[in-house]
Amino acid sequence: MKGNVIVGQSGGPTAVINSSIAGVYRTAIDRGAKKVYGMLHGIQGFLDEKYVDLSDHIRNDLDVELLKRTPSAYLGSCRFKLPEIHEDRDIYEKIFGILDKLEIEAFIYVGGNDSMDTIKKLSDYAIVTGHDCKFVGVPKTVDNDLALTDHTPGYGSAAKYIATSTKEVIRDGLALTYDKEQVIILEIMGRNAGWLTGAAALARSEDCDGPDLIYLPELTFDVDKFKKKIGELLEKKKCVVVAVSEGIKVADGRYVCELSEGINSVDPFGHKQLTGTASYLAGMLAAEFGCKSRAIELSTLQRSASHLASRVDINEAFQVGGAAVKAADEGETGVMVILERVSDDPYQCATAVKNVHKVSNVEKLVARKWINKEGTYVTEEFLDYVRPLIQGDYSPVMVEGLPRHLYHNNKW
Repeated sequence: MKGNVIVGQSGGPTAVINSSIAGVYRTAIDRGAKKVYGMLHGIQGFLDEKYVDLSDHIRNDLDVELLKRTPSAYLGSCRFKLPEIHEDRDIYEKIFGILDKLEIEAFIYVGGNDSMDTIKKLSDYAIVTGHDCKFVGVPKTVDNDLALTDHTPGYGSAAKYIATSTKEVIRDGLALTYDKEQVIILEIMGRNAGWLTGAAALARSEDCDGPDLIYLPELTFDVDKFKKKIGELLEKKKCVVVAVSEGIKVADGRYVCELSEGINSVDPFGHKQLTGTASYLAGMLAAEFGCKSRAIELSTLQRSASHLASRVDINEAFQVGGAAVKAADEGETGVMVILERVSDDPYQCATAVKNVHKVSNVEKLVARKWINKEGTYVTEEFLDYVRPLIQGDYSPVMVEGLPRHLYHNNKW
């Protein structure tokens, strides 16, 4: 590489998103980049000319390893939607003016659907204006809903955390059901795609029966059928555990959490803020059956539990970061790096690139054939797909009994 590289992060963090930053940094340096900049708080911060020279913060191999094990977005994130080019050409001229000032050869953006929309618009503008900067997207999302890629970095670690937590919640529930029946509702992230909620089924193993019911947003949720199913289960066992996606909807299109007026706002992309699904269902069941009920919302723990990250996930996050730099250095632009599953046994994945126009704003949902006929559980085929992604671990660097992260003192 002859010029400089800049990398940013956008959208919700994951337990391994910083491993992609480490992959970008290491590969860019190895391929001869003069400087590797990090934009602070994504494209929104970049517009305010907030960026750092990453060599001032990643000083040695230990820092790289710490970064790979650090949760959240090290550079800060944002949820900022670029306007269409014809709507506000000035904002694009400003962005490209900053790119020219920093002598940026490659612009790498780590994120999900909305982030790939940013890559699409910037690469389109570069083509229209004849600008030679390369724009490459790096996949990231715990939701696993990006099109074309076999899976997204971040999903495997979140799935591992969910399956582990589900096992532990089940074990805890069994200890507290001596005198009265209990229903536990686990609320798991997933607006339209149920990949994370389906991962709760991984808890079913030799030492655990797993959750009794699993409901994904891909199918309509029937409240009456749900209550009937719970009633049947309570006749057979003391403790019932259910995993539900936060985005499950009833037949009229309302989110279940809206039944209790749980939605109060929308984000900059117009997405409703979802919360309260488990609380609504737990309260309803307590009133219906007179049983104990407990609502557990895993919330941001699903995406921040780097202490339980999958080794496969960390390695692949690093791999796609490096592949993005390689693609840009070889002349690719307007693309996203994808993972292609080469083999299930032994598990192997390779990287490739796909046109970002075929990725941005397209959601990959759980296939109907991977959900059972009743719509109350996932199939073995689903579990065969997920299991390889949760394998292995990276031991945290422990200091005084707690994991050490790469940190900075700047008020970014």
